[in-house]
Amino acid sequence: MAEGKPRRATTKKPAGKKKSGGLPTREQILAFLSENPGKTSKREIGRAFGVKGDDRIPLKQMLKAMTEEGLIARDEAKNLRRTDALPPVTVIEITHTDMDGELIARPVSWPGEEPAPLIVVAPDTSRKKRDYDEPPAGVGDRVLARIAKVEDEEEPYPYEAQVIRRIGKGAERILGLYRANKKGKGGRLVPVEKKLRNEYEIAPEDVNGAEEGNLVFAETVPGKKYGLSRARIREVFGDSEDPRSISLIAIHAHGIPDAFPDDVIAEAEAAKHHGLKGRTDLRDIPLITIDPADARDHDDAVWAAPDTDPKNDGGVVAIVAIADVAAYVKPGSPMDREARKRGNSTYFPDRVVPMLPERISNDLCSLVDGEDRACFAVRMVFDRNGNKRGHEFIRGLMRSAASLSYRQVQEAIDGRPDDIAGPLLEPVLKPLWAAYRIIAKAREVRAPLDLDLPEHKIDIGADGRIAGVRIGDKFESMKLIEEFMIQANVCAAEQAEAVRRKVIYRIHDAPSREKLVALAEFLATLNLNFTRGENIRPANFNRVLSQVDGTEHDRIVSDVVLRSQAQAIYSPDNIGHFGLNLRRYAHFTSPIRRYADLTVHRALIAGLGLGKDGQTDDEVAELTEIAEHISMTERRSMIAERDSKDRFIAAFLEARIGAEFTGRIAGVTRFGLFVKLDETGADGFVPISSLGGDFFHHDEIIHALIGQRTRIAYSLGDAVRVRLEEAVPVTGGLRFELLDGGSEAPKGAGRRSRAPSGRSGAKRGKYGKQARGNGSRR
Repeated sequence: MAEGKPRRATTKKPAGKKKSGGLPTREQILAFLSENPGKTSKREIGRAFGVKGDDRIPLKQMLKAMTEEGLIARDEAKNLRRTDALPPVTVIEITHTDMDGELIARPVSWPGEEPAPLIVVAPDTSRKKRDYDEPPAGVGDRVLARIAKVEDEEEPYPYEAQVIRRIGKGAERILGLYRANKKGKGGRLVPVEKKLRNEYEIAPEDVNGAEEGNLVFAETVPGKKYGLSRARIREVFGDSEDPRSISLIAIHAHGIPDAFPDDVIAEAEAAKHHGLKGRTDLRDIPLITIDPADARDHDDAVWAAPDTDPKNDGGVVAIVAIADVAAYVKPGSPMDREARKRGNSTYFPDRVVPMLPERISNDLCSLVDGEDRACFAVRMVFDRNGNKRGHEFIRGLMRSAASLSYRQVQEAIDGRPDDIAGPLLEPVLKPLWAAYRIIAKAREVRAPLDLDLPEHKIDIGADGRIAGVRIGDKFESMKLIEEFMIQANVCAAEQAEAVRRKVIYRIHDAPSREKLVALAEFLATLNLNFTRGENIRPANFNRVLSQVDGTEHDRIVSDVVLRSQAQAIYSPDNIGHFGLNLRRYAHFTSPIRRYADLTVHRALIAGLGLGKDGQTDDEVAELTEIAEHISMTERRSMIAERDSKDRFIAAFLEARIGAEFTGRIAGVTRFGLFVKLDETGADGFVPISSLGGDFFHHDEIIHALIGQRTRIAYSLGDAVRVRLEEAVPVTGGLRFELLDGGSEAPKGAGRRSRAPSGRSGAKRGKYGKQARGNGSRR
């Protein structure tokens, strides 16, 4: 038998009955992969479940969907495995040692959306005498290892590895804070990443000019097995106390490109404004831009008016005009390659890392009021009930009548116009508002997922330091723009199909069965029923959200509903958008900051014959690869933006150590509680060791820590009062002490976890042994 081919004799047959129609369920596939780790191919799954004939294609589609959803993953040999478990043999990289001197590793390949699991490397007692000519595996080494699941939940690491052989060197790059030794030369590196709790020794010859408090990039030095790991500094960024370093940490920690190559800058600077030639003149239409007051770019404009067609009584016409980025960024050009590499712009409280150079994003493709700008517009016609009757795409030249903020528009509509919005109220804003009201009727019938979560905004002062944290503004004018953009995006997807052009869709799958079951179990603890039939719709979630609206449970139920959703991604294979309840949806409205939109513009240009700068055959062939890449860059930016916000807030709260705050329990683990503060939205941790002298059980169903003796319960969503004990700006970490909160545990609660969490107050190291290896809160 050829190497790598599954042996049928050793494959366990699946238990349980198959789904009607010849297909296994997702649960059966996941169970089968758990029972048959290793070389399990698509063919092996089909054979095991007796899938034949016409059922093979649906099985292939199901496995693809499960892969995109992150439930399973395919290795280089196209074998499948569950993503929540490592294969029995894999390549790992030893990244650091823990507080007990044990070697800790991560898998080199990990396709899941959650952070890769930590692996403790077992001591190698089987090395033969001749092997001692080669040093044992140490930090920075890549090794082939046998992986075993650690079943004891008291252990901090979920996997243990037994080294088979070293296969190469993979020095880890670490962003951290340099602390110089008070006596002697050299110093230590304090990593900014929360998962890396250990410090690294910096030898005098490896300091590379760094000074006390500098933010630096270092790489691990291999070979040291015990004691403090070593690292050498490769790059110095400057003083970590400088508030500008906060975003810099996130940029470099997540590998976000922030400097444009010279050829990209040269191409952007050489670009010229496009005139009217080959375009429709839209300059007489009073299109306006509506954005946040601090918007850094303006790439979409809107206009609406009653439809004059007598056959559409009560209907409206609306135009959404978008900056024509495709006119300046040609396929395969230096700017295009760099934009694809970045995938999207990344926004921090104090800066933006743009996808395109400023010459493009802030000048040629920014729809500045009073200036001619090339645009790609869609003219849409809606009936009196908000149903779209038709649309037309136009490559035009526009001139924005005004650049307004959401607040300006809202106050004008509410009867308080300022000097800029006042003259536009009757001729522009009121017709626009009336059109929105009509279009919103169809939205209400469509009933998309209606989550309304507060967003905290960080205000930065002139000195670059955080001036305050507040809940972001919410205006109905924001919903107006959102709905117009959604309609334009739908038109783009529909038009691409009509002209038979392949595009990248924005897709959002329905929640997995496992997440729906977990959600229903949690809601049951609040006496809320959740219907989870085969045909789940956003309306199912909206009914629950409306039941808790305005109650003490509204925030936490909204959070849990959000967590139950799949992640939206980009793909050339359309499965629709569950959250928006739309069959076709493609991003069209922000080509300045999203590469996906640029690819859609090019597809429409080619399909409608609107120019020679449209989609190329090479781009069509690479759409799958592009979609996977920009889905990754989007996730990367989201995490970097979130991390940066955490660090800014930690810096803001550092001066308030010892202060008391109110908040709610936002997460429950067997190591302790995560608390979100009401005032700032900051997240911090309450270690289980600080909860008192009881023994706590982690009840996974009701998301609570239950005291064995006191029967006190600390549950998800509970209001609490905490004291800030520690704030670490360089990592964004906050540690709280719980002062007040908790309630009596429900009858029977506290016995539904596989293992107890641990005794609160037990002396187990700096943060408690239970919390060791817990890592980042995300």
